[in-house]
Amino acid sequence: MATADKDVETTGLTGWIDRRFPLTATWKKHVSEYYAPKNFNFWYFFGSLALLVLVIQIVTGIFLVMNYKPDATLAFASVEYIMREVPWGWLIRYMHSTGASMFFVVVYLHMFRGLIYGSYRKPRELVWIFGCAIFLCLMAEAFFGYLLPWGQMSFWGAQVIVNLFSAIPFIGPDLSLWIRGDYVVSDVTLNRFFAFHVIAIPLVLIGLVVAHLVALHEVGSNNPDGIEIKAKKDADGIPLDGIPFHPYYSVHDFMGVCVFLLIFAAIIFFAPEMGGYFLEANNFVPANPLQTPPEIAPVWYFTAFYAMLRATTDPFKIVLMIIIALLGLFALLRARGKWRIALPVLALVVIVFMAFTESKFWGVVVMGTAVVSLFFLPWLDRSPVKSIRYRPLFHKVFYAIFVFAFLVLGFLGTRPPSPAGTLIAQICALIYFAFFLGMPFWTPRGRFKLPPERVKYKPH
Repeated sequence: MATADKDVETTGLTGWIDRRFPLTATWKKHVSEYYAPKNFNFWYFFGSLALLVLVIQIVTGIFLVMNYKPDATLAFASVEYIMREVPWGWLIRYMHSTGASMFFVVVYLHMFRGLIYGSYRKPRELVWIFGCAIFLCLMAEAFFGYLLPWGQMSFWGAQVIVNLFSAIPFIGPDLSLWIRGDYVVSDVTLNRFFAFHVIAIPLVLIGLVVAHLVALHEVGSNNPDGIEIKAKKDADGIPLDGIPFHPYYSVHDFMGVCVFLLIFAAIIFFAPEMGGYFLEANNFVPANPLQTPPEIAPVWYFTAFYAMLRATTDPFKIVLMIIIALLGLFALLRARGKWRIALPVLALVVIVFMAFTESKFWGVVVMGTAVVSLFFLPWLDRSPVKSIRYRPLFHKVFYAIFVFAFLVLGFLGTRPPSPAGTLIAQICALIYFAFFLGMPFWTPRGRFKLPPERVKYKPH
């Protein structure tokens, strides 16, 4: 018999598995002997809740696919069949549609927690990058799945979004045609989106979630104080300020799961449409290529980025050109080495290119840049401390303004366009990007509080 680790069970079924697969070792490394900071607060519920909702979406999606028909002539009827004829089909469908929105709720809150406590800072840059990639995958998954009910809003929403790609110079028309597979959104498009939603994107998403967790457990979890607990260990190599994830945080997270499921169930049973934000009224009407809905708007979790897209008008493009010119001038005066010439030249090229391209294309660029900017947070933030607890007051004000601008954009994206709304959206979009562009300059400034040597923790 092969020699086994003294800490691994070598008898019975567990021992038989351990000699062939590192089951117990994996459990210990990632659960029972994974030491997490002892000062986690309620903000740390949302990571485990995101994992829970992912499981809910996969399981309910499997049951939906058993009765769904990815056919333009049958898709809407198959959804109605699930709702009316399949035993408990209405519950599965509402769990899946509500789960999509709740997924973004918990992910947005999870990302906000990372933002305020500096969870993207060294040594967790890769954890943050994997998290942002997960966010992108979720957006793609939601977009591809949105067409599948083949309702009015699904059909026309896909038509509008795919048509945006046609604004890309040179390759745009061919790219939008390739995505649709036809000159209009049709049965071919539905089948392509179904394949991406059910097979391709979930595989990538699951892989990214695994990579996110492995990277997290390699460097350890952050905490509200932003202190590395691995820096202080006892004689056995156990962090002094750490406790095993199981049973302490498994029980802790179970409480969060119970509260979440109560809210989840309340929405499913009493308000699955959530006033039209989770399920729009137009999506209960079969898709009609000959009748455009009065207002075409994306689901609420896309509306902040949609508002930026809609706010990129010709006058706003001129404002962006002026800002880029000022950034190029700033680089010429302040940059060192090769960047002193390269950055102004790049700014000039961008300005010339903007002058000869339509604003619709730059709306797509603005919308995409708003998401991609998140990836660069680890290198934009130059603060000497991680957690917002020990930052100056004006840092907290900037974070509050940023969040407020994002929420306003999200609200405006649900409203019909108006001159006043467009102006406010333009201001909020500038605030959004100013937050990221200004980070290298304002984050190191101010009077910082000295973080404690050990985490602050009061037992309950």
